[in-house]
Amino acid sequence: MPRSRFNLLYALTLVAMAMPAAAEDIGSVSTVFKMLGPNDKIVVEAFDDPKVDGVTCYLSRAKKGGMSGGLGVAEDTADASIACRQVAPIKIKATFKEGEEVFKKDTSLLFKTMQVVRFHDKKRNVLVYLVYSDRIIEGSPKNSISVVPIPAGQGG
Repeated sequence: MPRSRFNLLYALTLVAMAMPAAAEDIGSVSTVFKMLGPNDKIVVEAFDDPKVDGVTCYLSRAKKGGMSGGLGVAEDTADASIACRQVAPIKIKATFKEGEEVFKKDTSLLFKTMQVVRFHDKKRNVLVYLVYSDRIIEGSPKNSISVVPIPAGQGG
């Protein structure tokens, strides 16, 4: 492979690793019936940590329905929960900073997001995942955490 092609492939790989993970829809349940448009619901999504092999996080979050929800202009509430689990041997593939964004999703047309950040508690040898919602003017104190122990001999 020519060196320039190798450099391009390497650069694209680094960019992909720096991007937050994409979520996979697992399922949903309706919480409020809406006569017009989709119902309000709780959706469950999963994503794999892009920098840590063997960890999958599951998010449950509120999603507004109705006409505005169906058109994508409704603002979802800040209610979310997270559960992260070891699903294979854990291997940290790349260095990361504490509080690094792992996942991000827009929860309104403008200015509000739900995000997951990761911390490595080296003293206890665990990964800590925090989900919260923020907004340019005012965020929400609602949050949830999940902790994944790193078994001895794994992680590095």
